[in-house]
Amino acid sequence: MNASVGKVFRGGAIAMLTALCISAPGLASASGYTQTKYPIVLAHGLLGFKNLLGVVEYFYQIPEGLTSGGAHVYVTQVTAVQSSQARGEQLLAQVQQILAVTGAAKVNLIGHSQGAQDTRYVAGVRPDLVASVSTVGGVNKGATLADVLQAANSPILADLLNAVGELIDVLSGHPSQQDAAAAVASLTTAGSAAFNAQFPAGVPTTACGNGAATANGIAFYSWSGTAQLTNAFDISDPILALTSSVYTEANDGLVGRCSSHLGTVIKDDYFYNHLDEVNQALGLVSPFEANPVSVFRAHANRLKNAGL
Repeated sequence: MNASVGKVFRGGAIAMLTALCISAPGLASASGYTQTKYPIVLAHGLLGFKNLLGVVEYFYQIPEGLTSGGAHVYVTQVTAVQSSQARGEQLLAQVQQILAVTGAAKVNLIGHSQGAQDTRYVAGVRPDLVASVSTVGGVNKGATLADVLQAANSPILADLLNAVGELIDVLSGHPSQQDAAAAVASLTTAGSAAFNAQFPAGVPTTACGNGAATANGIAFYSWSGTAQLTNAFDISDPILALTSSVYTEANDGLVGRCSSHLGTVIKDDYFYNHLDEVNQALGLVSPFEANPVSVFRAHANRLKNAGL
């Protein structure tokens, strides 16, 4: 590649990543509390997004909380409703772009919900690009709700899920092809078991234990909640209380406590529901539990102290 072509490539890549990178000039980055060695990459879950209409963040106020302490943070976007393998490939492409522009050797991946499988896919196919994988309310051993939906085999529900996913992608500026059947299959107990057989790093070998703290040179962590009704003003809480009824174990409304375990389990019983874990909806979380933004900040500091 000659010098002029190289400049064009770098310029184009930087332009593409402008929408991904969260910078926070003027904030208290000098403290270095969250200043990890490698960039932090956030990956959303099923029906997720970077932001809607450029306003509503999926990881609500979390990127800003991380950058305020010196972290370099990138928020990614993959198809809202799709298989974990397809989403993982999309995430990998964005990770490669981030590394090309920043010059960093690796990234710290943090995935919420289905984003857990997406990040683990990237770590599995390109371990050389990943310093750590952290899953938040991650579907690491399957979701009972996905089992129920797959068993129902309802074309109406599949069409609805596809339609909602398509709307989310359009509103977030990334229209793409949805596949509800593939998404649900990825998140079932059987689908997750097949995924884990292919990508076993960090997965506990016992029903509800810790997994290997490191594998293939990558550090693995996880945390999750076990609540549903946490804030009387949050209209999403009753929905998660309803979905939690299909579970026999403690859960956050969508993912069971033990299913969320991966690598070093930091805490698996925060008083969070599935949306609280990423400070949703719009920060309406329990005032009696650690704020989700502070939990992400503390984890960034953990990664920093681990040399990651």
